[in-house]
Amino acid sequence: MNRNPQHVPTVLVANRGEIAVRVFRTARRLGLRCAAVYSEADFGAPFVRMADAAYCIGPAPAAQSYLRIDKILEAAKALRADLVHPGFGFLSEDPRFGRAVEDAGLAFVGPPPDVLAAMGGKDEAKRIAVAAGVPVLPGYAGHPDRPEDQEDAALERAAKEIGYPLIVKPAAGGGGKGMAVVRHEDELRPALASARRVAAGAFGDTKLLLERYLPAPRHVEVQVIADSFGNVVHLGERDCSLQRRHQKILEETPSPIVSPPLRERLTGAAVALCRHVGYRNAGTCEFLVDEDGETFGFIEMNARLQVEHPVTEMVTGLDLVELQLRVAMGDALPITQDDVTPTGHAVEVRLYAEDPDAGFLPQSGRLVHLRWPAEARIDSGVDEGAEVTTHYDPMLAKVIVHAADRPAALECLSTALAETEVLGLRTNLPFLRTLAADPTVAAGQVTTTWLESAYAGWSSGVDDADVPPEAVALAGAAEAARILGERRGPDPWAAAGPWRHLEPGPTHVVVQANGGEHLVDVRGTGPFRVGDLRLDPTDPRHEPDGPGCLQPGHGWLLDGVRAAAVPVPGLVHVFWDGRPYELPLGIRPRLVDAEGGPAQLGAPMPGTVIAVKVTAGDRVERGQALVVVEAMKMELEVKAAADGVVSAVLCSPGETVKKGQPLVALDAAGE
Repeated sequence: MNRNPQHVPTVLVANRGEIAVRVFRTARRLGLRCAAVYSEADFGAPFVRMADAAYCIGPAPAAQSYLRIDKILEAAKALRADLVHPGFGFLSEDPRFGRAVEDAGLAFVGPPPDVLAAMGGKDEAKRIAVAAGVPVLPGYAGHPDRPEDQEDAALERAAKEIGYPLIVKPAAGGGGKGMAVVRHEDELRPALASARRVAAGAFGDTKLLLERYLPAPRHVEVQVIADSFGNVVHLGERDCSLQRRHQKILEETPSPIVSPPLRERLTGAAVALCRHVGYRNAGTCEFLVDEDGETFGFIEMNARLQVEHPVTEMVTGLDLVELQLRVAMGDALPITQDDVTPTGHAVEVRLYAEDPDAGFLPQSGRLVHLRWPAEARIDSGVDEGAEVTTHYDPMLAKVIVHAADRPAALECLSTALAETEVLGLRTNLPFLRTLAADPTVAAGQVTTTWLESAYAGWSSGVDDADVPPEAVALAGAAEAARILGERRGPDPWAAAGPWRHLEPGPTHVVVQANGGEHLVDVRGTGPFRVGDLRLDPTDPRHEPDGPGCLQPGHGWLLDGVRAAAVPVPGLVHVFWDGRPYELPLGIRPRLVDAEGGPAQLGAPMPGTVIAVKVTAGDRVERGQALVVVEAMKMELEVKAAADGVVSAVLCSPGETVKKGQPLVALDAAGE
């Protein structure tokens, strides 16, 4: 790398979204130049706008664009990059990428390629851990050179030796993708096939491994940072036990169940492993701690920066991205182990575009309104007006809080989530609010399996058919403001006081709710006194001399309570009492299927058909999987809602489908 003191180094982030924004924030503070790569699907995204220079690496849709090593290196050359930061996923643990970056004469912000090759895969990492004297869970690490049919036979033999239940994992995986718990022998082959499909698509590597499944463990990980001079420092542990489908939801530090002796053993094991393998840069050693709180086993090393790194930053006061960049530029670590003095407690939750009431299916759509809490750190790669697509992970933001102790931190988290507003699509925000107040979470007693049982069948209680009158009034007033603004120009009501009617006669807006219609007029003769609605002058986006309430995202006060109402064509999105509502304007025609027509099973969300398991004429049973759709790196099974006969298959593998698009037609059994 050019170390000329007159040269301003350029760091290119070979990733997108929130992590690119995160790296650029630190790079800019350090005086570095920021370069981005983006697919056409991300044109205009916050991370692209934030960069000093940007390079398009692929068309839309382009989920695979960020895996193109050749295009990223082409961008690095065009943008005159000195360092390449791989971000969280995609190429961050691919040794081919690290080697290609170094061969191009650039600094790779990560471990050496040979260390990536050794630790990037769960199978080899476990073998190295054993050699380093680090405890591991019983399992089968796989054979890297065997053909798939021979490896499947070896996996089946190993499963019998390990015993059930066990867990199947993609060897190159991360984020819980492709992982599956197998409780009985007849579940093994389908789990292997599914895990291999996900692994091929998400990681480009189909190797699998098996591991003994602990029924109620804690997931505890240790953050490490190492330089090129043999210095290795740990930054304490994080507890990531609150998971759903092996995907972390809430992370915190320190762990509420780790005693000082256990902490010493865990951190000692992490440092020993890093020294043994010659590690460099940031990494995380992940462990499962058994119910006894003493027995633990190494499961994998994430040879990169983790999504949950902010909680470590909050309690240590250190900037992990800065440490990464300094190590990559050849500097020694500016800290020793004695300099790491964690204070207080930090908690992070992940806000996803997903519908908890529909099995947490990922959602897509436009973010018509966003409002973040004032007293929290928000790491996000989206902004108001952005389109959330099915091409990428559905995480919208991370909400991170820090306080003197754990109870205070959870209280801060509840406050932050209460102040968060998202309109335009369903999110897990109501679910996160419930978790933050859960007594088991407050007691620190959750395990990796607790959520699946404790919240099975959970419902947010948000029902578009049961809309409170306040939400109806907000929707009506928002649409009335839009109509009057089009007639009379901006600011139809005074922002500082009760709204005034600017037309000679009342203006009525029809809002359909509760199965009927509500008439709202601006003089307050509707079902709710619109005169009590005001613009919120505390909203930073409010402009007293501007277009006022016509601007999406402005604040509203209803009887002094903060709310939101954003009109879009045919709809008004309302955020009231902590809940989102989507109210259609006017009368919507009821769509009635042709009488006697077959039932059609539709796609649960936009995605790609990856498997069709039935043909016309097949008899199927209720709950039987008929089609598998892949969307946002998830496999979603479309299942029969009742016994019946397949009258038509309306899709084919590889086909891109829209939400609700018919996939299979069924006739009732016996008809």
